[in-house]
Amino acid sequence: MNLEILTPDKKVFEGEVKSVTVPGTMGSFEILNNHAPIISTLDDGKLIVRSGGKEEIYLIKGGVVEVLNNKVMVLAEGITHR
Repeated sequence: MNLEILTPDKKVFEGEVKSVTVPGTMGSFEILNNHAPIISTLDDGKLIVRSGGKEEIYLIKGGVVEVLNNKVMVLAEGITHR
């Protein structure tokens, strides 16, 4: 599936991934290939990207995630790579 992470001032990440874990407002959840369509608000916390045996961790400052047709779009208010 394709993941795109954006902040108001730049594109942070774009590429194919195996899974993404996001800090949803009602609790963290994982997005896998063929996930049902969803739009959710995000709290401050860890966004974990897994691809090709690697794991990258970003710390986000709130935002929104949209999943549709194996495309995941994360719109974060702020982000730092860990």
